[in-house]
Amino acid sequence: MHIITPLPGVFTPRSDTWLLAEVVRQQDALPGAEVLELGTGSGAIGVSAAKGGARRVTVVDVSRRALVTASLNARLNGVRVVARRGDLFAPVQDERFDIVVSNPPYLPSQRIPTRGASRAWEGGGPDGRSILARICAEVPRHLNPGGSVLLVHSSINGVQRTLDALEDGGLQAAVIARERGSVGPLLAERRPDLDEEEIYVVRGRLQ
Repeated sequence: MHIITPLPGVFTPRSDTWLLAEVVRQQDALPGAEVLELGTGSGAIGVSAAKGGARRVTVVDVSRRALVTASLNARLNGVRVVARRGDLFAPVQDERFDIVVSNPPYLPSQRIPTRGASRAWEGGGPDGRSILARICAEVPRHLNPGGSVLLVHSSINGVQRTLDALEDGGLQAAVIARERGSVGPLLAERRPDLDEEEIYVVRGRLQ
């Protein structure tokens, strides 16, 4: 898969992006699926889903530059995505999907920016779970029967809290992939005590 360098202010794909993209491609339900990516950024995950045979991929972001980048990357890879601008599920209020995916901003931050480049990586709130919590709470009503949500985030955010939140919404939740690696530069600024972090992919499935 070919990905252009994102426009300024758009999150550049890192190891967590590629881990989730790989997991998405491995889903048996992907061929012919309706897929939604929240916080698409570069579009790498949505493009991966489209290349894997999804029937339609909708990508959502608050950033116009992100949506432009995602659309360009889709074209570069010979696939199509439907780009919608808005906050999480707002642009798809009455729609349901077979697979919902997201690599949300999960860096702990004391403020939640409403504009500017930092929206691409900040917004996690004091514990990094502000956006994660919203997705977990809202996603059940946007899944088709048997549908799944796939979320990637760091060990610093508390994977058990994500599992519990999804199960509270009636989903069957489990960790389906993990990867240990060095701490990225943005997290290193906030947590100089960390040398490594573990990245998890959590799946919640609606029965």
